[in-house]
Formats: sequence, structure tokens, C-alpha cells
Amino acid sequence: MMKGLLDPKIDFVFKNIFGSNKHPKVLISFLNATLKQKDLITSVEIQNTDLEKHFLDDKFSRLDVKAKTSNNEIINIEIQLKNEYNMIKRSLYYWSKLYEEQLGEGDNYSSLKRTVCINILNFKYLKNDRFHNGYRLKELETNEELSDVIEIHFIEIPKLKENSDEKDMLVAWTEFLKNPESEKVRKLEMSIEEIKEAKDELVRISNDDEQRMIYEMRSKVLRDKVSSLNKAKNEGRQEGEKLKALEIAKSLLDILDIETIASKTGLSIDELKKLKN
Repeated sequence: MMKGLLDPKIDFVFKNIFGSNKHPKVLISFLNATLKQKDLITSVEIQNTDLEKHFLDDKFSRLDVKAKTSNNEIINIEIQLKNEYNMIKRSLYYWSKLYEEQLGEGDNYSSLKRTVCINILNFKYLKNDRFHNGYRLKELETNEELSDVIEIHFIEIPKLKENSDEKDMLVAWTEFLKNPESEKVRKLEMSIEEIKEAKDELVRISNDDEQRMIYEMRSKVLRDKVSSLNKAKNEGRQEGEKLKALEIAKSLLDILDIETIASKTGLSIDELKKLKN
């Protein structure tokens, strides 16, 4: 009996489908759909394909997809499930690392290749309603492009509209990531070879007990990361509220009695006595 499909947005599964040398057509299709270049990518050399255990059980590791294309580009794809409120600076940092590591000692700057970062987000992040945004370096007033050597994309899955044009391949791929078991994806896999290949690989992984065990392990690690982030965020908010209450109390100590201040701020009598002293 076929088991329920694994979530292709979990980085371990995404990497197995889009970052595998067994399925280069899947990655090529996704990249052409995202970049929409005049010169289509015809081949890719997929790098960092290893999925070692210490990466899988490390909540801070990045299971991204890195490739060199037939257009002589370096491309990195990363998928994020939870908003860490740092995606722009994070992406710029990883872009700079990809760009810098191309040069060895004595190499000429002319050998630097066009470098692209693609961020797939399972949350709304940018302040517009488009599910796909791409950025380059341009002059502020004339919009003249300085260079296409840097390009950063954001694909925000929750922003994909129900009536989006599924003939657009990026819409089709985003539908696949959003819900591979949907009726839309069932129709797409009937007509698009690469979507069918990706779906078949997802079915294979989902029915492999070992792969499913690794998936559960990775899912738990990512859930723990989200819990840690939420805990840190809540603790920070509580600390901020406490400091605000103390500032308010300090300003009222010469005006009101301690019991009244305690009832208004939520601070304890002991805390207010210490503050007064």
C-alpha cells in the first residue's frame, strides 16, 4: 500500500529531488522556470550531493542545492520553512561566499562567474503580493543595470494565487512544492515530463522505509529549531515587556503607592521595593 507522500518542502526531500544527479532534468526545468533567461540552461553539474548524518541531525546545517550550469553560472537553492527575519542579509552573505570562493590565489577577477541565489520560502516575507521576485544591481535613477553577476530570487509559496497560470512552469513547480497530492499537480504530471519525474521520485522516497526514517529524523530536527526560535522570540518579548514595566514603575514611585503600581504594571511588591531602594 502506498504511504502518504512526504513533504517536498523539507530540505532533505527537496535535495533528493532537485539536487540529485539522477534527475538533472528536474533541476534544469526548475532553474529555467525561475530565471527565465533568453539562453536556456541545457545541462547542470550538481555539487554537494552528499547527505551525511551529521548534516541531517544538525539543526543549523543547510541542506541546499548547488550547481554549475551550461551558461557558466553558479547557482545555489535554499528552502526555508520558518521565518527567521534575516533572509535578505542571509542570502547576500551566502551569495558573497559563493562569489568569493571561486577565486584561488593568483586568479584573475575576470574568471568570476555569474552567481545566483534562489530562496524558496514557506512564508510571506517581502512587502509585495508577488510570489516570485528577482533582484539585480541597478542604478537608482535610470534603472541601468551595473552587472548581472549578482542575482537573488525569492519564491514565497504562500503568495501563490489559486488562479495563477499553470502554463507558467514556475507556477507549476510552486504548486508541486505547495501540495504534490493536489488535483492541480495530478493534471500537471500528465502533461509535463519533469513534474512527473519529480512526483515519481517523491513517491519512491515516500515508500522507502529507510528514507522515511531519515525524513522523520530531519523533520524533528527542523521542528526543534522552530521551537528554539519561538522560545527565544517569546523570551525576548517578555524581557522587553518587563523592562518597559520597570521604566513605568520607576516614573510612578514618587506619585503612587507601591500596591497601586503593582496592580497597574503586574510587577510584584518585592520587585517594586527593590526598585525603590
